[in-house]
Amino acid sequence: MPDYLHGFDPKEQRRLTEQAGILAPLVYKGVDFSGCKKLLEVGSGVGAQTRILLETYPSLQVTCVDASDKQLGQARINLASFGDRVRFEQQDGCNLVLEDRFDAAFICWTLEHVTQPLELLLGLKAHLLPGAQVMVTEVFNSSFYTSAGYEALQHYFEVMNAYQRKIGGNPDVGIALGSLLTTAGFRTISTQFEGLYLDKRSSEDRKTVTSFWKQLLESTAPAMLGSGYCSQQEVEDMGFDLERMSKDENAIFFYQFVQAKATVY
Repeated sequence: MPDYLHGFDPKEQRRLTEQAGILAPLVYKGVDFSGCKKLLEVGSGVGAQTRILLETYPSLQVTCVDASDKQLGQARINLASFGDRVRFEQQDGCNLVLEDRFDAAFICWTLEHVTQPLELLLGLKAHLLPGAQVMVTEVFNSSFYTSAGYEALQHYFEVMNAYQRKIGGNPDVGIALGSLLTTAGFRTISTQFEGLYLDKRSSEDRKTVTSFWKQLLESTAPAMLGSGYCSQQEVEDMGFDLERMSKDENAIFFYQFVQAKATVY
């Protein structure tokens, strides 16, 4: 598994929780695990998505798998109120060894950080029951577009994507979900695009989205600065562009991610 682009410090852990809340109306629009009993979440991190799943489906039990003991430690704190409805396994998602089999699976913002996403999906499938429902949500960073005048933001985004590829991730893995799931042997696969689109009609959402995007991009700065992949000035210029965009009613901001549903037979 490659280095994690965003790091594991407390500030990043808080960001993950905030991000889950901001994007929940988009991420969960097409999710339906009603009737499912046992769900496997791979790449569960601090439990930000897990909380939404547990709150939305009161009868669901969730097994959280993550490679990081720091993230799982925070997840145990964040999800303590759910008691035995949630369990935790520190494992590499590409080498799962679990006793249980599950009737649902959920992956969100995880495959972008995995060198071999097909291996992860194959391992996941081996722990799912026939008829199990699977939902995967992933990035498609090539979709990012802004209107003219935000070159520093666009530049930083491109450098970040290049760095993620360098450390073994894939910032465009979302666009490959249909093919990956097909190769892994899943059936009844469907894909759809969701995302963020700000223009002159979006004054109420502009500050929320640009603030969220600034936090997201700044979370990648320590790793890139430490490797010499970007400069502090590039980080500051990116932030300045997003601050300007938050007030610019003529700015256009566009980003799409990809969701895939599949079934096990």
